[in-house]
Amino acid sequence: MTETDGRDKSGKAPGEPGVSGRGQLRRLIRPVVYLSQNWISRIGVVLATTSAITLIFTFLSQVLGYSFNPYLGIIVFLLLPGAFVLGLILIPIGIYREFRQQRRLGTLPREYPLVSFSGEEFRRTATFVVLMSAINVPLFVLASYRGVVYMDSVSFCGATCHTVMQPEYTAYLGSPHSHVACVECHIGSGAPWFVRSKISGTYQVLAVTFNLYPRPIPVPVHNLRPAAQTCNECHWPAKFSGDKLLVKTKFGDDEKNSLTNSVLLMHIGGLSPGLQYIGIHGWHLGLINYIASDEKRQVIPWVEHRSADGTYTQFLSAGTPPKPELLAHGERRLMDCMDCHNRPSHTFHLPEDAVNSEMAAGRISPSLPFMHKVAIGLLKQNYANRLAAESQIPENLRAYYRNNYFALYNSKRSEVEEAAKALVSIYDSNVFPEMNVTWGTYANNLGHMDFPGCFRCHDGDHKSKDGQVITQDCNSCHNLLAMDEANPKILQELQGGH
Repeated sequence: MTETDGRDKSGKAPGEPGVSGRGQLRRLIRPVVYLSQNWISRIGVVLATTSAITLIFTFLSQVLGYSFNPYLGIIVFLLLPGAFVLGLILIPIGIYREFRQQRRLGTLPREYPLVSFSGEEFRRTATFVVLMSAINVPLFVLASYRGVVYMDSVSFCGATCHTVMQPEYTAYLGSPHSHVACVECHIGSGAPWFVRSKISGTYQVLAVTFNLYPRPIPVPVHNLRPAAQTCNECHWPAKFSGDKLLVKTKFGDDEKNSLTNSVLLMHIGGLSPGLQYIGIHGWHLGLINYIASDEKRQVIPWVEHRSADGTYTQFLSAGTPPKPELLAHGERRLMDCMDCHNRPSHTFHLPEDAVNSEMAAGRISPSLPFMHKVAIGLLKQNYANRLAAESQIPENLRAYYRNNYFALYNSKRSEVEEAAKALVSIYDSNVFPEMNVTWGTYANNLGHMDFPGCFRCHDGDHKSKDGQVITQDCNSCHNLLAMDEANPKILQELQGGH
């Protein structure tokens, strides 16, 4: 028996005839509907309804073939269910609060009103829910869409945490992948890697908030998903079966900035028409396991190669042999694209390469005496900060030509200014004192001229038990057609003798 109306636990008043199961259900629904007519329960109903409708809409879109991008997954799989559950929680909270309040005031009815649109309170609640859902659903969808678009943008990834990501963001803008959104490679599709990236991102947010992040940001990114699930979405290693002509232009440190070219025929390789693995890609991708002894993967004392017949051969470095604990517990990594192309979108250049490229492009005039030598010297100087470099590099360049080639400086002042602008751009693209990023901070494993790169394994020092050696033969990966020649014959032939 209740304290207010004398009904028993089944909800039947004394003397009231028994009811069927369907009638009993109606009696149970009446108090729920009546007591839910309060602002807390109404908010809960609106939240649950709005999120449920949006969830249904997004799930139908997925069924019809729309593919969720990573950040839309935050909305669909985290925020919407969270809003739905919150709404379901608010509804009984409001009902319980209303029940206690009316019982305390003695206003609980002996007979709860029928659930019908003829009841004014029910019509008011239903109208409120329908109206608010009609307003909230499009607003929620629009806000979610705009939020996803922003979080999916390059500016969000690169500029939101400006100081932290400035080096990588600057390098990315000048990379061959500058048209590819960051999330395509750093997260990709699928729930598992999305969850892993968000767990990692939680710590990163805390590190940025409390200024706990390392300077420079360490590489490689150990939780980056395999290249087969990112790079191979656009690139097809099995079809990299041709050779590639590579021309490297250099300028000398003499007064005339003497130009020379080196020409290489790179054996890119892949899967040949005869289904044979050939060339650089064919001999490495999916066939090599290795263990590095350092976090940056620059020292590789253990290599395992799988032959076409399925046999495995292990090679150990004689100079830096791996310790037993490294072999037992070290990260055993299957070589993929990122082990050589480790800076595909975030390449930082050394002064020599950067100046050579700008001089070859004409943005730094080779007609200015000793420009190559002077430019590299200016770039390598220590500056207090970026602002100091941006003012001192142009001024020191002007001073050099004023003091040593006064007449030429007056006649070619525009070229000096253009060169100064290019040098500032080189510095600003590669040196970031706030993040302790300077020349050579990040190794580029593509090649072996500036960093160990290929020679991490192809050093002639990695040997197997039966005496095999990982080759250091240059012709395995490329043919050297010309080396530092002023006018290579091969280029004349390719240009038709001109």
